[in-house]
Amino acid sequence: MRTALHRDAWGIPHLRAPGVLALARAQGLVTARDRSWQLEVERHRAQGTSAAFLGAGALDWDRFARRVRLADTARRCFTALEERDSVSAKWVRAYVDGVNEGLWAGEEFRRVGLSTGRWEPWTPLAVWLSTHILFAGFPAKLWREEAVRVLGPEAVGLFAGEGPATAGSNGWLVSGERSASGHAIIAGDPHRFIEDPGVYQQIRLACDEFDVVGFAVPGVPGIAHFGHTGTVAWAITNAMADYQDLYRERLRRTGAGVEALGPDGRWHRAVRHTELVHVAGEGPVEVEVVETARGPVIAGGPEGLDDGTPGAVSLRHPPRVTADLGFSALLPLLRARRVADVDRALDAWAEPVNVVHAADTEGGVLHRVAGRVPVRSRANRVRLVPAWEPGHEWTGWHAMPRAGLEDGVAVMANARGVAGELGTEFAPSHRADRIRELLGGRREWSAADMGVVHMDAFLGSAGALLDQVAALGGLGAEAGALRERLLGWDRRMDAGSRDAALYAAVRGALVRRLAAQEAFAGLAVPPACPEVFQPWLALTPRIGFALEHLLRSGTLYGIDRPAVVRAALEEVAAAPPAGTWGDTHRLAPWRALPTAPYEEPALSGDHDCVLCTSAVPGVTDRAARGPAARYVWDLARRDDSLWVVPFGADGTPGSAHHRDQLPLWLRGDLVPVVTDWDQLTKETDV
Repeated sequence: MRTALHRDAWGIPHLRAPGVLALARAQGLVTARDRSWQLEVERHRAQGTSAAFLGAGALDWDRFARRVRLADTARRCFTALEERDSVSAKWVRAYVDGVNEGLWAGEEFRRVGLSTGRWEPWTPLAVWLSTHILFAGFPAKLWREEAVRVLGPEAVGLFAGEGPATAGSNGWLVSGERSASGHAIIAGDPHRFIEDPGVYQQIRLACDEFDVVGFAVPGVPGIAHFGHTGTVAWAITNAMADYQDLYRERLRRTGAGVEALGPDGRWHRAVRHTELVHVAGEGPVEVEVVETARGPVIAGGPEGLDDGTPGAVSLRHPPRVTADLGFSALLPLLRARRVADVDRALDAWAEPVNVVHAADTEGGVLHRVAGRVPVRSRANRVRLVPAWEPGHEWTGWHAMPRAGLEDGVAVMANARGVAGELGTEFAPSHRADRIRELLGGRREWSAADMGVVHMDAFLGSAGALLDQVAALGGLGAEAGALRERLLGWDRRMDAGSRDAALYAAVRGALVRRLAAQEAFAGLAVPPACPEVFQPWLALTPRIGFALEHLLRSGTLYGIDRPAVVRAALEEVAAAPPAGTWGDTHRLAPWRALPTAPYEEPALSGDHDCVLCTSAVPGVTDRAARGPAARYVWDLARRDDSLWVVPFGADGTPGSAHHRDQLPLWLRGDLVPVVTDWDQLTKETDV
């Protein structure tokens, strides 16, 4: 059998090869053909070289990538993979060979004068690490540090809530006892920044050993997060575990370089060198790279932070310590036949830490956490800790928790649940509670029914603000009428809802007024940290995402909450928004290069809805985050499974399959998973 590329009606690649290595090469090749620009952008981001063609706007990321040593960590991890698991290393090499064979320079390359580069065997690991280095949200510790500095120790948890730059997901497993077919169904949607091209690639990988459909991450072989082999399927969400530590460092320069003060009270030599970051249209920028025994220094240096404040901050995270990203799990996942196989494969998983659902055709189910979380002091998990004091070392690894099903159902939505012992700050329970409520609304479910859950726009977190509004009295006519309208609202953030727009306007006004309170003035100016961390350190977004907690906490530093709510209500009553929620709540995807203006589609949903299309209250109604894919894995018959992505299978602008799935994604429709080779069109041998 020759290796061949087939496509379905949506342009989704279906690859068939005689063996694993030939299939890996074909996956790399077709990914490069469909997404060369995306692959090269990701490679440059992982290496810290994207400013060379994207300009000064990419400099902050490149500086961070160099300082945190993304590429060097990937090299270490691949070297260790070759020593520990040569089979997986050869498989990764085969994928890279395919990428290098398939790369081609399209219009985007010509616009910036970029040629295609060469991928190294470690590049897929660098892309994976680059994609997930901020996934656990370690900059939230910088924010907590600032909150405590300004407001005191009791403020450490004041702004609790899912942060503005973290990634989450929904996922649910319905066992055979609750499905119409008698077999399990797994469904959900990963929430990430929406990118064009998309961060997930629909693909099928078939050879003499396995036949798997699922979502790949472009630039990485296999199907890590969401897959269906025909007899077993799996899916993940972010566990919200805390596995990255920030250390305050005391550094000094010597004639030989840089030294760091250790917990033994002695000064130790740090690794140090400088690198040049080239910037399109500007001169190169020198970056000093320093690494202590804790890890790479990501802020500050021997001379202190950017504002002259003494000190530096280093990052310690598992792949840098262990030289392992968990890539040894990828091939065993593809070869899995039963839940037990998935379970064993995930024992090798490392980064990021995920909650996993799996089910097989024999009735097996799995609900567990997978990844690597260090054992260390509680203080490490909350704030920055002093590198020069003992007691903050890593002393081992947590065993990964497991859980069962409740009434035939398991739900994962980043809330405190099976992973509760591993994290510090979780998403509010609204999405998880709502999914359970919806699933409890009927006894039997089919794959075709799952859109009801995917597209639910009920906003459970609205109650905190509406309770405050309900308690107001003595309002004028306009504000009183607005109050009554909000209290009669069904709390659904539908794109066509006028009431949802009014609620969002009051919420935004309230967030801005809270951010302007004198009590929070010391937090209004972000600390002297790299720009890449600013999404976690900006006061208004932090208040917006923590609004429910701020409204329901005890006393709030002397702030008269009823008065602030009243002022926000009166502000909107005097100048209400003219249209519906969808008029301002529109999709705003990230693109490496600006494109010709086009009408951004209106969206239903909001941050705490199951349909999680995240605006930033008080800042913008536009949504940069949302479902980066939707899936329904049917264990009764794989061809009854469904999937969709926000744009399409092809990342080439103007191609027939670049944005053909967008209308379906907006409506909540999904594309059938087709596995009958006779229903596919053979494109070419590869």
